[in-house]
Amino acid sequence: MAARGFIKLLEIAERSKRRGLGLLGQGESAWTGVGFTLAGENFLAPIGEITEILKTPRYTLVPGVESWMRGLANVRGRLLPITDILLFLGRKSSKQEQKRRVLVVDHEEMFAGLVVDEVLGMQHFSTQDYSIDVKAPFTEITQFVQGAFIRDGQTWYVLLLSRFIEDPRFLKAAAA
Repeated sequence: MAARGFIKLLEIAERSKRRGLGLLGQGESAWTGVGFTLAGENFLAPIGEITEILKTPRYTLVPGVESWMRGLANVRGRLLPITDILLFLGRKSSKQEQKRRVLVVDHEEMFAGLVVDEVLGMQHFSTQDYSIDVKAPFTEITQFVQGAFIRDGQTWYVLLLSRFIEDPRFLKAAAA
């Protein structure tokens, strides 16, 4: 569902660009996302999918769950499940724990904190730099990647966090 909305926005941006309707008089359409890294690769999350960025909060371990489910944190009175994206994908981070960050997603009654290696802040791209025909940097993440922006020889993969937290494996955190 979120992927279709994202693609629709890109189509609207493309039509606007053809008609000469730029964003803020720029003459071309722009796209903004939150940049972050996973396993040394650059990723982007659509700005509308992230409600907050946190240092990893104190959390309580939950017995009987998968190793990628780190625990539950109390964030302003709400219980936030903390999940390590790389562990979920069967990989380990090489970053020091205190440098890692949590992207908070509040999507269709799903409230989740997703641990990433590093947050690179808001990133702005021209929609001309977007390509849907880009291979994901590693196979485990392919189903969550929706194209990429390529700028100055650097690839920024668009990772749909809404698709990630809707994954049936993610929804079943109980250890087998």
